[in-house]
Amino acid sequence: MCGIIGYTGGGNAAQIIYEGLKNLEYRGYDSAGMAIMENGACKTVKSCGRVEKLGASLRFFGGHTGIGHTRWATHGKPSNANAHPHTYGRITVVHNGIIENYAELRQRLTERGEIFLSETDSEVIAHLIDGFYDGDLIEAVIKCADMLKGSYALLCLCEGKEEIAAAKCRSPVILGLGENCNYLASDMTALAGKCKEVCVLEDGDFALVTPLSAKIYDGGKREITRAYLPNLAEPSALALGGFPHFMVKELWEAPATVKNTITAFCGQKDLIKSALSGVRRIVFTGCGTAYHAALAGKRYIEEFAHIPCETDYAGELRYKTLNVAEKTALIAITQSGETADTVEAARLYKSQGCTVLAVTNSPYSAITRIADVVVPVAAGAEIGVAATKSYSGQIAALYMLASLVAEKEENFAAVAEMPKLILKTLEKIDIYATARLCAESSGVYFLGRDIDYAVALEGSLKLKEVSYIPGCGYPASELKHGPLALIDGSTLSVFVITDPDISVKAEGAVEQVLARRGKVAVITGLPGVKHDLKGRAEIIELPRCDKYLSPLLSAAALQLLAYRTAVILGCDPDKPRNLAKSVTVE
Repeated sequence: MCGIIGYTGGGNAAQIIYEGLKNLEYRGYDSAGMAIMENGACKTVKSCGRVEKLGASLRFFGGHTGIGHTRWATHGKPSNANAHPHTYGRITVVHNGIIENYAELRQRLTERGEIFLSETDSEVIAHLIDGFYDGDLIEAVIKCADMLKGSYALLCLCEGKEEIAAAKCRSPVILGLGENCNYLASDMTALAGKCKEVCVLEDGDFALVTPLSAKIYDGGKREITRAYLPNLAEPSALALGGFPHFMVKELWEAPATVKNTITAFCGQKDLIKSALSGVRRIVFTGCGTAYHAALAGKRYIEEFAHIPCETDYAGELRYKTLNVAEKTALIAITQSGETADTVEAARLYKSQGCTVLAVTNSPYSAITRIADVVVPVAAGAEIGVAATKSYSGQIAALYMLASLVAEKEENFAAVAEMPKLILKTLEKIDIYATARLCAESSGVYFLGRDIDYAVALEGSLKLKEVSYIPGCGYPASELKHGPLALIDGSTLSVFVITDPDISVKAEGAVEQVLARRGKVAVITGLPGVKHDLKGRAEIIELPRCDKYLSPLLSAAALQLLAYRTAVILGCDPDKPRNLAKSVTVE
């Protein structure tokens, strides 16, 4: 969730940390801060709100080693006091994760007479490291880690030392190797253009970096070796490129995402097919948008390959009684590859002997180190907190996966045509009138049948995320079983209708809403539906395509609808309140 970065070298540490935090801000933006080592002393600045508030302080810093943090609050409200870094004695720390036993540790330290200045769980770490420190920083960090329960990506400074210590447990830490300098960060976006090679720390790893060295240790303080890999982060992906927001920029990158995902998938076809050979049951899991993609994946596998499937939210799946049948596969979907619940669900199923496939946009992430096979999503960096192009990549990957298992090679030609149709959708659809209706409504309800229901859930989530308008997604068949009570003249119902075989049934639900004076918008590529409802509902017309590939078009329309609505209401679609991009805590 939170973003952390460290730098040590010959450059202006404050400027480098600030730039890195700007690139990490999608991980949390409740508050931000940095600590810079100058003349043996640690100087700190922090502020509630966005990273840019730190900019005015940059001229007061001149050191060459520092750490920074942009926060998504877990323990303690957003405030200057709760912002990181936290300092106690000689030690200053930034932390991403949750310390589950912090209350017990804090009570013990308080009884010893130590004073706390924040409400966070993280502050105990500074106290513990300072208590253990006797001249060897990495040893003190290792001893501290032995006392912590939970998850942590930790960076630490000590007065008088031009070095940074790091620790990793179930929250990501990337080490970047520069020219006469070294970096540490939550993910590669902070290191775009900074270094050519990165090293992904494993759980239980510790690192100590100076301008000229980077050493990694295990919990016994034995030096170990980890592979260095190419830094895949591109600075161009972090620029708006003339767009007003990342959300709409990344929407327009969906065609390229699908095209690149097709290419990447074809490079893994043999591995994917081998991993699923003989599988008799498939469990799909994910969180948020990834879960909605899982619903579509389930439909594809059952329709094309006739293999029984289940879907469950990862946060629920990992705590349910595990009944693993013979030859079960888990397909875990996560954009970041670091989603805590999804990673832990994958870890659990792997421990029971299941085949695990990871559908992810992050090739160096935690999920890729657990999975037997990675199903690649080639979306590139996605900066907007609300997922857009990564969902398109997930849908394309899952469609191809199901087609591969079912040996329906002709489907690959069909999905290869979709980038053109997504582009046509974005270029041609008129979404403004419906966005205005959304902005004026007390609630917006999204409805569809079969695979359109999975898309309706995604449309509802997008609108809530970026515009804060309440609403839900429902199967259109369930409308009269309760949700119809919500309909009145102040609400809007958005129907997704792309399946010609059941369009008449879906139109019946539209008629029920219209009969109760509810406002209606319909997203469809079916001429008959447009003809039947013209003049009585707002029609958002899609290009015609196969119903199983229609989520690539209908979801793009719904994501654009959410974006336009947020802009009308004056909301920031890139940084929705209370949210963060990479959910690395439970």
